[in-house]
Amino acid sequence: MILKALAGLKLEAAEMTVFGSRTVLEQTYDRLRNDSTDALIQPDQLVILDPEPNPEPTSTILPGVATETTGRLSFSYLQQAIALTLAGQFDGIVTGPIAKSAWKQAGHHYPGQTELLAEMAGSQRYGMLFVAQSPHTGWTLRTLLATTHIPLAQVATTLTPDLLALKLDLLIESLDQDFGVSQPRIVVAGLNPHSGEQGQLGREEQDWLIPWLTQERVRRPDIELLGPIPPDTLWVQPGQAWFGVQDQSKFSTLTLADAYLALYHDQGLIPLKLMAFDRAVNTTIGLPFVRTSPDHGTAFDIAGQGIADPSSMKAALALALSLTRHRIKAS
Repeated sequence: MILKALAGLKLEAAEMTVFGSRTVLEQTYDRLRNDSTDALIQPDQLVILDPEPNPEPTSTILPGVATETTGRLSFSYLQQAIALTLAGQFDGIVTGPIAKSAWKQAGHHYPGQTELLAEMAGSQRYGMLFVAQSPHTGWTLRTLLATTHIPLAQVATTLTPDLLALKLDLLIESLDQDFGVSQPRIVVAGLNPHSGEQGQLGREEQDWLIPWLTQERVRRPDIELLGPIPPDTLWVQPGQAWFGVQDQSKFSTLTLADAYLALYHDQGLIPLKLMAFDRAVNTTIGLPFVRTSPDHGTAFDIAGQGIADPSSMKAALALALSLTRHRIKAS
């Protein structure tokens, strides 16, 4: 994935360093260079930093196999990247997908990379914002998750006015700082079918979500807050904007937004991946540096075969460059 994604990138656009094993990259390049349908960058064109230059024999590192060794190495690579970024050596980090099971085998019990990033950066306020630009229309979809990797049964009790206020603060700050949107229109999803149907299908909207939104509109007069929009119709107009459907008159009650606040993981990511699976990017907001990542997983079933689509990784690199430039220009 790294060899494919960096092949199409003008390296003079930024100083880039790859954290990983030079030996593994070279072996992968030698194995795939004659068979890959995509261009590959030669490892000797890359600046590669290996925090553990003498790991266990690379014969024990097999594509698509999660082990204690690979978990230890991937954790070490990310840990070192964060430390050097916090020290000012880098402006941002683009991470690849990890196998959480391998981290656990190595004794690192984190729900994901986001939590390690936030812990090392000392960030108490952070969120997962997904960004994708439509190849059909050029429209940009931005979706923030209010809750992330928790069981569905815990969503309703985890969501609170304080949590949503924190996530909304982060979203507004990111739209201004990273995207230059100072007076955004933000759509907030409902939790229950039909946003509760006035309490008939769930009480959360009536009991606290609608009153919270009413208070936020008063507190933020420069922000247009819409919602709670029923989750089953929330994504209709974004889908039209993404694919370029022209006749939107029948959906005039919905308004395209600068960002969407989804209340739980699948509510936000199922529609996003249906539209933008090959180009969506996860960016962690609330950190003192830029961090982006492709929105897909490890794809162990095709690992090492040279057939993975690098589009999302390329998009993650492009967004990281864009956000970094925007922050430098604004500082």
